[in-house]
Amino acid sequence: MLWYDGQVLESNSVSFDLSDRGLVLGDGLFETLPAFNGIPFLLKAHVDRMVVAAERIGMEMAREPLESVLLQLASADKTACVIRLSVTRGTGPRGLLPPKDAKPLIFATRSPWQRHLAFGEATLVTSTIRRNATSPASSMKTLSYLDNVLAFQEAQSKGADDALLLSLDGNAACTSMANLFVLKENQLFTPSLDGNILPGIVRQFVIDHAASIGIQVVERGLHIDEIVRSDGVFATNSVRFLTQISTLDGATINTDHQIIGRLFEVIATAVRVACDGFEIHPALMPR
Repeated sequence: MLWYDGQVLESNSVSFDLSDRGLVLGDGLFETLPAFNGIPFLLKAHVDRMVVAAERIGMEMAREPLESVLLQLASADKTACVIRLSVTRGTGPRGLLPPKDAKPLIFATRSPWQRHLAFGEATLVTSTIRRNATSPASSMKTLSYLDNVLAFQEAQSKGADDALLLSLDGNAACTSMANLFVLKENQLFTPSLDGNILPGIVRQFVIDHAASIGIQVVERGLHIDEIVRSDGVFATNSVRFLTQISTLDGATINTDHQIIGRLFEVIATAVRVACDGFEIHPALMPR
């Protein structure tokens, strides 16, 4: 299903201007979020992030049309879904400099969300690709996503589920699709927003709610050795929520920790409250 030019369409095929800068230069942004019972989860946070990113790259973007697209596509069918919202800078002549009269193009696609995506496990291998804090693409969801694509492809070729990307100084940054948290005793450590990582929506949700289960979150650099020696590691993103990491480069990581289970419950409760009682995981239903 597709939202394009003011309409929700059953087909994913539409005419597209081949001079669009999003197509030829990757000049644009995107957001991906789930919707349950016709309600996008954490909609405001996703729209806020896109509006801030648009301002960073000099693209005028009001929040109202973005919210409208997401709500229309989510409510078109109340089954659980994943919505990808894309905004390009619009069409322009050949060359790098954006035209002064550029008109952004908004479109969005909808696909099924599968319950098995939530709260799974994954293996990681360290990627040869590194995050560059001087690149805006490292801290925004831009249409220029080749680093992530190639890092994920590299991990798959080595038999792993996902890739761990390091920063140029050798610290752990993120995975190809998620933010990273390391649990040690009664503290969670996560890389700081230093330009190397995306300010993840579920990352911030965990930071905001950790205190409710007695956990302190510390944002700082993480050496790769700390990951293996930790009490537990998980990755966060908006579609999978929390994914426990079971191995890194073949080294086993503990996946049996009560704190991570309690975070599962906090997220499941938030979805239930926000999305009209939807249960993202049957084992976490209230007894």
